Amino acid sequence: MATELDPNEAWPDIVPGPLATPPPEFTRRRESAPLEPAPMPSGDHVPVAVRYDDVRALLASPTCSRNLRLPGLPRFVSGIGIDDDPDALINQDPPEHTRYRRIMQGTFTPRQIEPWRPRIAKIARELLDGQGEEFDLVQEYALQLPGRVICEMLGVPLDHYERFVRWTDMFLTTSTVTEQARYEGYNEFMAYSTDLVAQHRAEPGGDLIDLLIQARDEDDRLSEGELVNTVFSLITAGHETTASMISRGVFRLLLYPGQWAELVADPALTATAVEEILRYDGPPASAFMRRVTKDLDLPSGSLSAGTVVMPNLNAANHDPQAFPDPGRFDIHRFTDHPPNPHVAFGYGAHRCLAASLARVELTEAIRALVTQRPTLRLTASPESVTWTDGLVYRPVAMHVTTGE
Repeated sequence: MATELDPNEAWPDIVPGPLATPPPEFTRRRESAPLEPAPMPSGDHVPVAVRYDDVRALLASPTCSRNLRLPGLPRFVSGIGIDDDPDALINQDPPEHTRYRRIMQGTFTPRQIEPWRPRIAKIARELLDGQGEEFDLVQEYALQLPGRVICEMLGVPLDHYERFVRWTDMFLTTSTVTEQARYEGYNEFMAYSTDLVAQHRAEPGGDLIDLLIQARDEDDRLSEGELVNTVFSLITAGHETTASMISRGVFRLLLYPGQWAELVADPALTATAVEEILRYDGPPASAFMRRVTKDLDLPSGSLSAGTVVMPNLNAANHDPQAFPDPGRFDIHRFTDHPPNPHVAFGYGAHRCLAASLARVELTEAIRALVTQRPTLRLTASPESVTWTDGLVYRPVAMHVTTGE
């Protein structure tokens, strides 16, 4: 019987290195135990794939299912979790997943997202204009920017943002709240999403929810459950995961004053720097587990049918076979002769649908900082920054200053 892990030991075998560098355990596993089991926050043990080729193979394989709702399977967290909802796009397999994604994907293409760039850049500038010489980059910028963007895109009042924060914090924690509290938070969040869809059906406009309601593949549209789940996913991902990447990315850049100075001198480098941030520090949360439905041969070994496995995206992004000298942070890595593509947004059929939006938000967040706050630095030592211990790993707070 699995036992819920202690809140301070949610990942006792795979813990980050100093200054939020990749877990040193990744190196040992890649070299000698690439599919060795590790405990999940629930206490269940599952194999963890840490090599780039293995992770890509798992994410691309049609024999790897996201249906983890069968009785007796290992859990990622105890109690209700993201894996439990059959209407969620991330939990579906073909042909249901193929249909659902085909209807939605036109809404999130770079062509659809690019017109939002000027507005996202303006929000970033406005947030910085409202700050003094010293401020908390996490609470007053990194969390605020994606929150405001997603509220505008979905057509919901900005004052609802605090609700999103409370619900996502509750739902994305591993063990700092009870299973019952997580369950109640999930139900409240889904009820809000249901009401939001109903309001947009009654009073249609031109917001993202309206586009999703109208989206179709010939005569096929999203079901009510699929619409509600899409709104839930957009709020969750649009708030916490993007905010985490902004705060982690700025933290990493400030550790390398020379590279920060290069961005200040040439902000056009920001888009390329973002790719290295995504590789080095992304994603802030783990990938979703997969269930192997048929015996599967991977480059590093075989998994038998019925095995539940965790592909670790961060480990894959630090595999020296895919990225030479992976521990070196280099904003030029993806400039002239880019290495293998990183997997911060996943790979295969379940690759993040909103990757274009996340890229634009991260790019404009950093571009605004290097152009408006070129002398930005931490107010205290990097070692003094504290980090969250939930499913998403980011600084709790990060005080910065532009003063002498």
